[in-house]
Amino acid sequence: MSVAKLAGRYAKSLIDLAQEQGKLETILGDIQAFKAANENRDMYMMLKSPIINPTKKRSIIEAIFEESFDEMTMAFTNIVLTKGREEYLPEICEEFINQYKGLKNIISATVVSATPLKEETLSKIKDKIHSEMTQGGTVEIETRIDASLLGGFVIEIGDSLYDASVVTRLNKLRKEFTGSVI
Repeated sequence: MSVAKLAGRYAKSLIDLAQEQGKLETILGDIQAFKAANENRDMYMMLKSPIINPTKKRSIIEAIFEESFDEMTMAFTNIVLTKGREEYLPEICEEFINQYKGLKNIISATVVSATPLKEETLSKIKDKIHSEMTQGGTVEIETRIDASLLGGFVIEIGDSLYDASVVTRLNKLRKEFTGSVI
């Protein structure tokens, strides 16, 4: 079974159970915290390691999260560990968040620009995305800076890409000039 399929199934099970028990937002917070913890290389490598005993992994996870996580999240984590699927926990967390966003009609967009964008510009981009792509949902925008764009911006929404960067325009001009000269 592919990792994406496995992560999707586990995430769907947890979302369904969390909704059924009215704990969706609480579990989302736990999953986001676990995902953030997995950005630590040591934590990530511990979960992925076939050498570390699953009992040891369980005790590490309990020591770190048991006090702050909901009992449902801990029970879910224990099931994943019992099934020997702990190496997929980072992917399960990512898929849980994606399914949550789909459930709540939240569109995530990444805006990459050469320099920081003004709040007014970001607001216009958010409004445009909202009017084009959602039916009453919300839009989350993550911003990043990439000086190699030289100017303009690139918007990424799922599989869609809108590239209004200066570097792309210059590359298109270069192709036009070299194509017409030859």
